[in-house]
Amino acid sequence: MNDHARTDATGTAVPAGTPTGRHPGLSGAEVARRVARGEVNDVPVRSSRSVAQIVRANVLTRFNAILGVLFAAIVVVGPLQDGLFGVVILANTLIGIVQELRAKRTLDGLAVIGESRPVVRRDAVAAPVATGAIVLGDLVELGTGDKCVVDGEVAEADGLEIDESLLTGEPDPVLKRPGDPVMSGSFVVAGTGAFTATKVGRHAYAAQLAEEASRFTLVHSELRSGVSQILKYVTWMMIPVAVGLVITQLIVEGNDWREAVRRMIGGIVPMVPEGLVLLMSIAFAVGVVRLGRHQCLVQELPAIEGLARVGTVCLDKTGTLTEGRMDVTELRTLQGTAEADAVAVLRALGAADPRPNASLRAVIDAYPPDGTGHRVRQTVPFSSARKYSGARLTGPDGTGDGGSWLLGAPDVLLPAGHPALAAADERGARGLRVLLLARTDRPLADPGAPGTVTPAALVVLEQRLRPDAGHTLRYFEQQDVAVKVVSGDNAASVGAVAATLSLPGAERPVDARTLPQDPAALAEVVEHGTVFGRVTPQQKRDMVGALRSRGHNVAMTGDGVNDVLALKDADIGVAMGSGSEATRAVAQIVLLDNSFATLPAVVAEGRRVIGNITRVSNLFLTKTVYSVLLALLVVIWRVPYPFLPRHLTLLSTLTIGIPAFFLALAPNNERARPHFVRRVMRFSGPLGVVAGTATFVSYLVSLRLYSGAGSRDAQTSAATLTLFLVSMWVLAIIARPYTWWRIALVLAMGGCFAVVLVTPALQVFFALRLVGTAGPWTAVAIAVAGSAGCEAAWQWVGRRTA
Repeated sequence: MNDHARTDATGTAVPAGTPTGRHPGLSGAEVARRVARGEVNDVPVRSSRSVAQIVRANVLTRFNAILGVLFAAIVVVGPLQDGLFGVVILANTLIGIVQELRAKRTLDGLAVIGESRPVVRRDAVAAPVATGAIVLGDLVELGTGDKCVVDGEVAEADGLEIDESLLTGEPDPVLKRPGDPVMSGSFVVAGTGAFTATKVGRHAYAAQLAEEASRFTLVHSELRSGVSQILKYVTWMMIPVAVGLVITQLIVEGNDWREAVRRMIGGIVPMVPEGLVLLMSIAFAVGVVRLGRHQCLVQELPAIEGLARVGTVCLDKTGTLTEGRMDVTELRTLQGTAEADAVAVLRALGAADPRPNASLRAVIDAYPPDGTGHRVRQTVPFSSARKYSGARLTGPDGTGDGGSWLLGAPDVLLPAGHPALAAADERGARGLRVLLLARTDRPLADPGAPGTVTPAALVVLEQRLRPDAGHTLRYFEQQDVAVKVVSGDNAASVGAVAATLSLPGAERPVDARTLPQDPAALAEVVEHGTVFGRVTPQQKRDMVGALRSRGHNVAMTGDGVNDVLALKDADIGVAMGSGSEATRAVAQIVLLDNSFATLPAVVAEGRRVIGNITRVSNLFLTKTVYSVLLALLVVIWRVPYPFLPRHLTLLSTLTIGIPAFFLALAPNNERARPHFVRRVMRFSGPLGVVAGTATFVSYLVSLRLYSGAGSRDAQTSAATLTLFLVSMWVLAIIARPYTWWRIALVLAMGGCFAVVLVTPALQVFFALRLVGTAGPWTAVAIAVAGSAGCEAAWQWVGRRTA
């Protein structure tokens, strides 16, 4: 902890220089006894579902149940080749389990890398431990940005301010003193301290928060909710259609009950888009694995989808556009201050903070404390809301009163028009960060602080631009994603950095202190501005809310504790792996390699997932539409259902199942658009109607052409040929734009069907036999007309939705 004066849990002063204060923490023997009693923070911080949950989620699905019952019925009535869809159920389930287990391994490995390790003091030695290794009574140290992982009571406090807004909704940080309670799930915004763990494991408030914040979840997303909505409607349609088919086949047509059941199942099975949910899960799981290769931890699965829908990205400058490390390039003294005196004060301020931020770390590197000169009597830690830190010092010889000193933003500490501001602004306009070292006439704890300050020196820091920042900003510009730079630094300095990276609008930076309070007015300014400086943590949150109120999908990136509130409220929160524990806990995506350049890969992966799922959904739902239409036409015309389950299993596999698997994993950079269900139904509806109508016309024609023994197989074969050819054209439409492998995929599926038609054993197995020339060529002609109708419908809908 600090090497200056502190208090312990009883309020007793702790001598300066004591490394760990008056609280040595638990002994090794006490820790062992607590572990033996089970008083351990044993709540598993998981990044993924358990193996049992994965298996259960993939096996116990609504459509596995429906198709499983239908398969059992086929086993009873026979023959088994009509139960081929049972093999599809098994394959889909196994593929889903394997893919999600693969994603689980990736996530679990990344979660270990990104897991927070709180500092615990035992036997008077402070060391980081795993969250699950904390025991009841442990002394947990806290610093700026740390998240409280268990409940406790403050034992030591040095300007300790804790933000509990995520728990209580109270926006202002709470100053904590010894004896005050600490709630797990809150985080430190200023100061340092330590608390004694009073509730651990499932007794702590964090038991729910930690699991929910970091669990691999399949929570709400437009894709998943849209597919669920479609599946719900399909389920309800299946019941009356099944009843109608049974009545038609059993009573009207006079078939025996076995044949009626087979024909009914043949009509019901293709209505089920059983592979759609599977392919969605596979696409998400593969996305997780791909992003894992970029050291990107996806803490909530739909975040991949969410970031692809984002139209505005809010960035914190430090740690995102610039590297976290800075260097002191100039110390300019003011009003006759001797450089040696300014350096002595800076050394003392550096020694006063055990967990310095990036700016103070640069000062410490330039002027390391040497143990001589000023001593610290009282401190005020830095906070993003204040924009300064301070300390009351002894005299240069270590005795007497050396006054109260502040180190912070010049334009916050000095009144407008002060001569020192001109020099600070000139350097800030070049993209440099400038700190003011000043003496104040007010006590640090005075409510009116900082009061009147006397400038002593300007500390000029050089910020290093990330080499990949410019490329990343250009990517977002090309993808029509608006970028907002939201920083606590001086607006001119932030604008200069953004201008160096050629960010449009950087030449007009906005000082957040001038932003309106009215939400509507704030939204207007934020929507049209690009660079904002001197933004407080609460303003960041308000700005995210203002953008969302205008219908924007907002992503927030950050690494500091001042970004937590905005990260939590954004549609997608993206945290740097080196950021504070609090930011990593609330973000949906963590960039473990701290590379801002990873974001384009995340956006591209999300667009691939959304675009491909939309693409293959058109395939699956076209089948659902034409299956429902065929069943209804059969009931209305009171004719035998044209297909057995084996026929539609073959068609579904060749025109939908196998192609959809490859198309779902293909590259795709289409921009994500809203209204998934509406867009899919606009395309699949007309195509399904055309395919179903063409197939039924072909079937009616074949009923007139064929009669006598073997006519049923000939009629079914003609209808199957028509439906296959039209479905192949639908596949050819959805496979656009063509590449060599997509053309090869379509041709390969057509070749497989041709093999079935010319191979005697397969002809018998699938009950397919083209008889004569009139029937097959009529089926082909109708299929050509149907394909032309599909093309026309596709072009018409495309023009209306463009």
